[in-house]
Amino acid sequence: MIDIRVGQGFDIHRSADGPIEGRVLILGGVEFPGEPVLVGHSDADVVAHAAADALLGAAGLGDIGQHYPDTDPKWKGADSLAILSDVASKVRALGWRIGNIDCSVVCESPRIAPVRDTMVERLTDAVQAPVSVKGRRAEGLGAVGRSEGIVCFASAVIIKEL
Repeated sequence: MIDIRVGQGFDIHRSADGPIEGRVLILGGVEFPGEPVLVGHSDADVVAHAAADALLGAAGLGDIGQHYPDTDPKWKGADSLAILSDVASKVRALGWRIGNIDCSVVCESPRIAPVRDTMVERLTDAVQAPVSVKGRRAEGLGAVGRSEGIVCFASAVIIKEL
């Protein structure tokens, strides 16, 4: 018998009003120098955060804020790929196999397509399971369409043989 679970993840970070010393935009583990940075306690990688939340939800482990709270100085500036890798380890420790994670990044810029393969490689390495990434635009609608932030939606499938 096989148990299959699906989890949904979501993350959003607002764009900073200006440069933040020592910070660069990171999405899916890829740096985008010269792009407006996102505000967040860790490195604000919305792709890694949404993927981690999807895994945690699928495994019934709560959400990313419960495990890596933004009130804990330990996570200040943390590498979100390391957080994602740790979440994947927690899921596997419960006997689950990660089937895949699918991510949709919504932003006006930067363009995702030119670095999609690198993002997929870095996220897949962190999770040790297939991860796909799609770039989407908000077509100028709402806060994301005005480039006031970046959003990512993710779905994860985990499997356990009973």
